[in-house]
Amino acid sequence: MSMPTKSVPHRRLGTAGPEVSVLSLGSWHIYDRMDFHDAVAMVRRAVDLGINLFDVGVYGIPGEPPVFTDVLFSAIVRAAGIERDEYLLSTKLWLEPYPEQSLREQLERAMFRAGTDHADVAVLGDIRRDDLDLRALAGDLAELERDGLIGCWGVNNWSATAVRTVREHAVEAGSPGPQLAQLKYSPCRRSIPDGEPFARVFAEGVSMQASDVMEGGILARGKVSRQIGRDPGGVRDRIVQAAPVLAGIAEELEATPAQLCIAYTLTHPSVATVLFGASSLRQLEDNVAALEVLEKTGAERLRSLIEPLWADRDAVDPEGP
Repeated sequence: MSMPTKSVPHRRLGTAGPEVSVLSLGSWHIYDRMDFHDAVAMVRRAVDLGINLFDVGVYGIPGEPPVFTDVLFSAIVRAAGIERDEYLLSTKLWLEPYPEQSLREQLERAMFRAGTDHADVAVLGDIRRDDLDLRALAGDLAELERDGLIGCWGVNNWSATAVRTVREHAVEAGSPGPQLAQLKYSPCRRSIPDGEPFARVFAEGVSMQASDVMEGGILARGKVSRQIGRDPGGVRDRIVQAAPVLAGIAEELEATPAQLCIAYTLTHPSVATVLFGASSLRQLEDNVAALEVLEKTGAERLRSLIEPLWADRDAVDPEGP
């Protein structure tokens, strides 16, 4: 695949969010394990290619060594000469300590670490409890929007009903509501993003940010040794088995498996941006070249080729967690 030369196109996030690049760069366990000079060159190149959305959510685990990917990101953009108005910053807000720890306190700590005074996008983490007050949560988010601490917000792996419910409360509180739903989406995980419950969410103006598009690297490399995300439906073994089939399809298209995963997720009409991690300049440029794969192959043919790899069909409720 040739070196990408075109600027990465942008799409509107939701109905009230910013224009975001259709490819967004994640940082989960990325900058912590990169040479600093290499990270600076990669992020500089990403911005030059048109990528403007950077996810710097921190995924630290109690009892494990601390992570500093967000702190490093603040140093990387300074070293790369990238001004704050040249990129959009996305951060995570966690619901486990809420409301004992307020969203405002979480956000201020995150922004202190990232070296900025606001987040352009705040994404609420998974709901893992039964007593979450969605009305109060929506009110707190509306206040953060009014105070300019966040530009807009979204949710990560929520059920369709929870997204629609919090949206109703947010509108009542004077907020536009969630502008994105971050969902696991790949050639193998399709039941939730392609299902009818989320079709109604998207019809109301919420965009999708596709995440885990390579199943933590399994679909790109066949196997991985580092920590990867949850396995809804318990279908990871099926995905491991699908990886060589995906690689064969990619070879026929003169593409890499990673490019095929990214190109596939961009065929969904409600995807505003696809989130991926890259740990080298070459990997970044290879992934951006997925845009050429999509243009060359076409969405209809791509979806037809990928159809047999749907691993979570009938294994996951389309309503979501």
